Amino acid sequence: MSESVETPAATATLAGGCFWCLEAVYLDLEGVVEVTSGYTGGHVPDPSYERVCTGTTGHAEAVRIRFDPARIGYRDLLEVFFSIHDPTTKDRQGHDVGTQYRSAVFVHDEAQRAEAEQVMAEVEQAGIYDAPLVTELVPAGPFYPAEAYHRDYFALHPDEAYCRAVIAPKVAKFRKQHIDRLRRSAPSA
Repeated sequence: MSESVETPAATATLAGGCFWCLEAVYLDLEGVVEVTSGYTGGHVPDPSYERVCTGTTGHAEAVRIRFDPARIGYRDLLEVFFSIHDPTTKDRQGHDVGTQYRSAVFVHDEAQRAEAEQVMAEVEQAGIYDAPLVTELVPAGPFYPAEAYHRDYFALHPDEAYCRAVIAPKVAKFRKQHIDRLRRSAPSA
C-alpha cells in the first residue's frame, strides 16, 4: 500500500486594487489552498485598515495565496491576475484611488521574478491593454493579515452596494474567462 504524499503549498502575493475583489476570485480557483487579505509593501509595522486607507503607510491592499503547485502553477495565478484588474492605471482601480490600490507582484524568489517578468512581457506583447503595464515587480516583505471582518467579505456581504457593483462583475468576468480553472471541490487547509 502506497502512502499519499501531499505537495507543500507555495505562496504568491499579489496586489491589484481592493483585496476583497482578489480574494473572491482566487477562492474560486482550483488548486488554491488559502487566500488571506492583508497589507504589504509598506514601511509601518502592523498597520491597520484605517491607516493603510490614508495612503501614508506605503502598504498595498494585497492577497497572500497559498496554492498547490501540483494542481495550479504560479503562471496560472499570474494569468488570472492580469485578467481581473487593470494593470495600466497607477495607484488606482476604478474609483479606488491611492497607493494602497496599486498593481504589484511581490515575488518570493528568483523563479517567481522570472515567471512574472515573462508573463508581463507576454501581456504587453499581446496588446491586451491600450496602455503600458505599471505593475510593480518587487521582493515580498512582511505581510500583515487584514482585520477579521475583511475575511471572506464578498461571500458574507454579497448584497452590499460595493459587492454588487464592483466585486460581483469582476467575479462573473473571471468565471466566464476561466471556466476551466474553477474550483471543483472545497479548499483543503
